[in-house]
Amino acid sequence: MERMILPIPTGVNRVLLHSCCAPCSGEVMEAMQASGLNITIYFYNPNIHPRQEYDIRKDENIRFAEKMGIPFIDADYDSDNWFARVKGLEWEPERGKRCTECFDMRFERTALYAHEHGFNLFTSCLGISRWKNMEQINGCGHRAAARYDGLSYWDYNWRKGGGSARMIEISKREEFYQQEYCGCIYSLRDTNLHRRQSGRDNIRIGEKFYHHS
Repeated sequence: MERMILPIPTGVNRVLLHSCCAPCSGEVMEAMQASGLNITIYFYNPNIHPRQEYDIRKDENIRFAEKMGIPFIDADYDSDNWFARVKGLEWEPERGKRCTECFDMRFERTALYAHEHGFNLFTSCLGISRWKNMEQINGCGHRAAARYDGLSYWDYNWRKGGGSARMIEISKREEFYQQEYCGCIYSLRDTNLHRRQSGRDNIRIGEKFYHHS
């Protein structure tokens, strides 16, 4: 599958990429690097629970970033602040108000780092997942960018042009850890409930990986 050169915003060659995990960011990282962009990864995901899951996802992302020679910024795991941010939204459905607060929190921190370190553009790989609401994610990104003069959020659709298929191909090629829920404690709760209702076992943290076909 031939890779297209990205329609890079005018005057930009340096981008801060908020990454949630290696499977979602792999295609985005390769696409931007192939298009000549200077990328830095910003890993800020205090929503991920438990800590074991957080560490696995981060380590996988670091492993791939190092392989590609891409700088990796490891932000704080301030989960207490995340729980405070989503308090009262514990029973919101996936893609509901809790997710909006979660994206807002993560993008606000990303935008602050971008502003403080001379980036005028940031983006996220979150929208490449078919489980996510792209309009919801883009709205949060634009809101965060609007806090600072001269900063923009790049709302490129990473799924198009074969991006979704390459995401899976790269995950299998690199044998990434395959997370089975979005990340937070409430997502884990709801996913396990659905699995039990379907006669399946609960998720086992740290056990499932992509493999070559």
